[in-house]
Amino acid sequence: MDPRFTLQFIAKKDGQLLREALQEWRISKRAVTAIKFDGGLLTVNGVEHNVRYILQLGDCVEVTFPPEKKSDGLAVEHGDLTIVYEDEAILIVEKPAHQNTIPSREHPTGSIANLVCGHFQQQGLASTAHIVTRLDHDTSGLLCIAKHAYIHHLTGLAQRSREISRKYEAIVHGHIEHDSQSIIAPIGRKKTSIIEREVRADGQYAQTDVTVLKRFFLNSEPMTYIRLQLHTGRTHQIRVHMAYLGHPLVGDDLYGGSRHFIDRQALHCVSLEIAHPLTNEPLQFTSMLPDDMLRLVKLSCL
Repeated sequence: MDPRFTLQFIAKKDGQLLREALQEWRISKRAVTAIKFDGGLLTVNGVEHNVRYILQLGDCVEVTFPPEKKSDGLAVEHGDLTIVYEDEAILIVEKPAHQNTIPSREHPTGSIANLVCGHFQQQGLASTAHIVTRLDHDTSGLLCIAKHAYIHHLTGLAQRSREISRKYEAIVHGHIEHDSQSIIAPIGRKKTSIIEREVRADGQYAQTDVTVLKRFFLNSEPMTYIRLQLHTGRTHQIRVHMAYLGHPLVGDDLYGGSRHFIDRQALHCVSLEIAHPLTNEPLQFTSMLPDDMLRLVKLSCL
């Protein structure tokens, strides 16, 4: 069985160059070059052709992408993945807290990406892990992985046009005054740190919507249980915006939160909505609040 990723398209125009059709199918020039030189294949009605071939209405075009190679620093590992959804194009998994999405210098192994590579190897896929929606090491919840570079390209286009929706739930210090609000404040790297971000005038546009679910006290400490929707995907966006608002996440000691109640930032991705990159079918996935965060809410008092 050919492990290469293959897609079929039907020509919708008479007399169109194959090259032009590939562009309409959002196959980039770089991908076409890789197909030509790195082991891919273009066929029309089962016969190999180059991009100058003139299509006829109804022709069946098959695009076989070259096999992918993972980076040398991404080790193949086998372990437990909590898979919420999987098909030929995308993989939705639930990431626990205290696990990296991708390897880092501090955590070179055991990441979601390492395990996904092992999962793909078991399936016989000539692919690597393409992370679409990344979560911080201590953030839990849903994330999306593309099973091929072309799918990653399509989901990247969807992200840039804000067609992928993510909702989070968090517990923050203090009682937030307004039941709902939108934080629009640019985020950039803090000059004194390679890790921290901050709201700064020369940062990138960032928008986070905040809705209060519950205000409560825990051991006389005021806290607010909130739902958040991201309109942009800046690094540490929710953590930075909530600290900027004066309500850092409980457990987020990098941005002013206390770890007295929980040993990580109390942040969980509860919802992920995406149009399927190949069929455009709307997909929605949800995730329950994890036990460590649920415990704080259940222990609360008004």
